[in-house]
Amino acid sequence: MSIPNTARPDNGRAHLDRFDLFAPHAAGVVVRIDGEELDMVPAETLPDHQPRGLDPSPRYTRTERGTAGWWTLPDSAAASVPSSTVRYGYLLTKTKDEGTDKEQHFTSEVLPDPRSPRQPQGVHDLSCTFDPTEFEWGDGDWTGRPLEGAILYELHIGTFTEEGTFDAAIQHLDDLAELGVDTIELLPVNGFNGTHNWGYDGVAWYTVQEEYGGPAGYQRFVDACHSRGMAVVQDVVYNHLGPSGNYLPQFLEIFTAGNSSWGDQINLDDWGSDGVRDLILDNVRMWVEDYHVDGFRVDAVHALKDERAVHILQEMSQVAHETAARAGRSTYLIAESDKNDPRMIQPVDRNGLGMDAQWLDDWHHAAHWALTGEEQGYYEDFAGLHTLAKSYTAGYYHDGTFSTFRGRSHGQPVDPEHNRPWQFVSYIMNHDQVGNRAAGDRFSQYLTVDQQVLAAAVLLTQPFTPMVFMGEEWGASTPWPFFTSHPEPELAEAVRTGRIGEFARMGWKESEIADPQDPETFSSAVLKHDERNGGGHARVHTAYRELIAVRRSTPELTEQDFRSIRVSVDEAAKTLVLYRGDLARLEDGEPREAVSGVAVAFNFGDTPTSVAVELPTSAQMLWAAAPVQMAPGELGGAVVELPAYGAAVLRV
Repeated sequence: MSIPNTARPDNGRAHLDRFDLFAPHAAGVVVRIDGEELDMVPAETLPDHQPRGLDPSPRYTRTERGTAGWWTLPDSAAASVPSSTVRYGYLLTKTKDEGTDKEQHFTSEVLPDPRSPRQPQGVHDLSCTFDPTEFEWGDGDWTGRPLEGAILYELHIGTFTEEGTFDAAIQHLDDLAELGVDTIELLPVNGFNGTHNWGYDGVAWYTVQEEYGGPAGYQRFVDACHSRGMAVVQDVVYNHLGPSGNYLPQFLEIFTAGNSSWGDQINLDDWGSDGVRDLILDNVRMWVEDYHVDGFRVDAVHALKDERAVHILQEMSQVAHETAARAGRSTYLIAESDKNDPRMIQPVDRNGLGMDAQWLDDWHHAAHWALTGEEQGYYEDFAGLHTLAKSYTAGYYHDGTFSTFRGRSHGQPVDPEHNRPWQFVSYIMNHDQVGNRAAGDRFSQYLTVDQQVLAAAVLLTQPFTPMVFMGEEWGASTPWPFFTSHPEPELAEAVRTGRIGEFARMGWKESEIADPQDPETFSSAVLKHDERNGGGHARVHTAYRELIAVRRSTPELTEQDFRSIRVSVDEAAKTLVLYRGDLARLEDGEPREAVSGVAVAFNFGDTPTSVAVELPTSAQMLWAAAPVQMAPGELGGAVVELPAYGAAVLRV
């Protein structure tokens, strides 16, 4: 468990309070510490005791009811409990038919801590204490990095390097900094059963997976990022728990009636949900306070069922921002949401849910169609360059329009008066969009080098906050399929057959589907960094580096006003021109002379073509995928001769 935070008074009980436990239905609790069993007492029997968590006490489970439900060690145990690192677990006694002649008492097996920071031998074994204050941070001058203007890099620790550890990942941070990346978004690192996993089967929210390097390795990684001016965003999952190793139901009402897409529904608003909310909110505090994270990506917020007057997302935002402010740092929260509801990113004081930004799947889907022509599944709604054009200018493509794959109308418009483009994180690949393909194939496995360079230009010139999926920047040859390592044979088979059935409905053959339990599936996903400087990989990598530099040096590309975005599309020619700056604000018929701005011309076709742009032939060529020619246009302006799958960035 975490050492109580710095807001707690030093009353000589720190080594005891680290074992505080919320178990409201237990009739008795014993904590086994390095083999010695000690009786715990109800926390309400200790005057003024503050259970661990939040600052300085839980938000919900310490109320006018006092500390009911919390257990702690008595003062008399002080001499029996070491202050050093120990292994521990809990035995809960519960009573059935209390007060009747059928009264029975049941004692559990030894259980891991719901707030365990370490599980050295896996999620089914004993917990281990960890003192986050022992680490000597070198980021004392670090105040955070805003999301606006950032280049995000989505990274899975287990497959980023052969070693699959935080320390090994540190060795590549200089390469990412040279590329222009300034923010690392880590896939979930909380404890899961097995040795490798995407991270979304986590069952121990407070634990850092031991194979990655545990909590100390995580601190070293964040500190190394900050020393290079790079922020760290942590992907957190509060909408479900993994299928193996979840002991939370023995402690509190973690689930409620119903199901999410991934399992039982997390209880945020039903009987006993106060303890669940405290568990989540204290976890948010932990990441900011103990591990110095700069932001959160909150997984699948549309699966959070919460009918309370104050939504859990609003409280997460408040806790994150207040905790960061106490440390003199900034933070932000990015929602993964498919609701297309701008209230998600409105501040709480404007009746919003308080998320600072959200992932933008609509833009991805439209860009994916433009780059690949694929129309299966949800891509059917995005056939045509006009869908990309609308997402450029409106954020959501579905803003009240009919969604074919949903079978209903969906979304509402973004408010250009209050919302800003940086609030939308966009990507041409991410862990979902690659890994949820049957074979986990990347663009590099079905697009040419020219097309991958075009994709880079599409991503890095768009108005939103771009995110690169690890390896994308050099067209990595390795796939990134869905992989698991469930040790239980029946669970392994259920995952395997479920995956086959899921893709069979989309027309994939069983032979084309990667077996998630096969160790080769996992090992195939490990990046090969040494291929980055060879052949077509080097050309893709150069394009990413150059385009990031162009983005940073061209203010028009990142202007934070939806009215500074205009798009021209020729569906038949498969071309699109993105206008930014004052040039984008012009209406039809207004003179273009002496107006500054940027035009980005794209050719999504497989043959060379001419693209008319509203710029003079004297416009500066900031970047081009390949040598291009400009000539005067018949109706004024210039014509850019683009090769197949070509792109050019021009400025006047």
